[in-house]
Amino acid sequence: MNKLIKKFRWYYLVIALAIGLFSFKASDNYFEISKNLELYASVMREINTYYVDEIDAGKLNKKAIDEMLKTLDPYTNYISEAEAEDFRYQMTGQYGGVGSQIAQKDDYVVITDPYEGYPAQKADLRAGDIILNIEGKDTKGKTTSDISKLLKGQPGTTVKLVIKRNGQEINKTVTREEIKVKNVPYYGLINAETGYIKLTGFTNDAGKEVREALIELKKQNIKQLVLDLRGNPGGLLNEAVNIVNVFIPQGQQVVFTKGKVSEWDKSYETPNGATDANIPLVVLVNRGSASASEIVSGTVQDLDRGVVIGQRSFGKGLVQSTRPLNYNTQIKITTAKYYTPSGRCIQALDYSHRNEDGSVGALPDSLKKEFKTKAGRKVYDGGGIDPDIKVEQKPYSQLAQTLIFKMVIFDFATDYRNKHESIGDAKAFTLAPADYEAFKKFVDTKDIDYSTQTEKQLADLKKKAEQENYFDAIKDSYETMKNQLKHDKQADLDKNKEELVSLIEEEIVRRYFYQKGRTEASFAHDLDIQESLKILADPIKYKATLSPISAKK
Repeated sequence: MNKLIKKFRWYYLVIALAIGLFSFKASDNYFEISKNLELYASVMREINTYYVDEIDAGKLNKKAIDEMLKTLDPYTNYISEAEAEDFRYQMTGQYGGVGSQIAQKDDYVVITDPYEGYPAQKADLRAGDIILNIEGKDTKGKTTSDISKLLKGQPGTTVKLVIKRNGQEINKTVTREEIKVKNVPYYGLINAETGYIKLTGFTNDAGKEVREALIELKKQNIKQLVLDLRGNPGGLLNEAVNIVNVFIPQGQQVVFTKGKVSEWDKSYETPNGATDANIPLVVLVNRGSASASEIVSGTVQDLDRGVVIGQRSFGKGLVQSTRPLNYNTQIKITTAKYYTPSGRCIQALDYSHRNEDGSVGALPDSLKKEFKTKAGRKVYDGGGIDPDIKVEQKPYSQLAQTLIFKMVIFDFATDYRNKHESIGDAKAFTLAPADYEAFKKFVDTKDIDYSTQTEKQLADLKKKAEQENYFDAIKDSYETMKNQLKHDKQADLDKNKEELVSLIEEEIVRRYFYQKGRTEASFAHDLDIQESLKILADPIKYKATLSPISAKK
């Protein structure tokens, strides 16, 4: 009996010590927080009292908070009262305004993409229209942020604009509406058997939009589907679950989260029956696919429900929660990491272990852990979703990048729209040879200066050679190579014709058929789409790709 009593005393002593240590640690943390808050208040008080100039306490405080949060991760953010409306738009996709994207061009802001069915398009505002005046105020020198604030407002109110189109000034009165940017801006047919759904966000009703799109496509007797998540940065976690539920039956785990507060750890399962649990499915991803996009593509991959095609995704496996603060402010804070059904976390960067210079390194391949899909295929954590079929994307030529950046292709499409009332079907539109010759002449009137990658590397070589005092020895060879590499703009336009024609066609089609038209125009030369059609047309290869035997090869 004495031995038993001594044993229990020992257990109690260990437990008491553990509780004491925990309490000490918690107390120590709270002391540090209290001490530093007092120090911060003292600094602010001294600056406010004695600094030589007047200070803006609110601006100074926000800067201090923002800089502090930068030491954590890019997704933990302070949201001031003034930023609340922008944050609401990010979460809901809703705002009051005219419904159009805009961009800076020289001294003015131009319309770049009116949303079909919304006030800007209804008022016949077009891509390329230059905004000269809003409510009697000249807009020269205004930024896109300035113009956006002037265009937004309560639904039902009007805004008067003066725009410049094809050299003429035109007055427009636009009635603002509640704008709800669709998560699915386009769905349709790639061919008679293949449906396509483009998903660009994960705001409220994303799952509903995907489900309804699939139902409509099934009415057109599709036999297979491509779900495009490329460039989708993510959003609401529950909407990722709802989208998975379109293809996965009820009761299947989609994702689970783990954080510091264990009581908040949660497993998310599909709540309803699937819309179609059997239709052959391809999911497209690229470096712009992040967060909720990775939950969808990762779960589809882990459950062997479909083939993932494209390029490795971004690698954001962090979950944020929004917490209210004083004075109508909020903080969006990273509270957990999420894990796909196989148990892998796809977070690529470890923000808790920064380098000495403050940079964050990616998890090396040697530390990545192996997991298994439902069928036994090997998948790995720590670096985004690795596609089942990788497609190498050829980067744009330096010429194409310059023409896009300087809005030369954009301006040519605007000019084309001003001269042509219609173009026929979006999918069937092709740029005539005479129109490409017109484009070449159009480019010749523009001041575009660019360097090829080889020219840039040669310039770097010269710089290094000069630093190391070797340049005199290679000067003659350098000048010879420089002259040989000297590019001819017209020759480059011929050499890169195929690439440029596809970009021009997409931009022109968008002038008539908006975002839907641009998507359809891209099908013919989209390498990811072409790879999707290949595997969907080969059921044996499709099944083999989802088998562990194939994965071992």
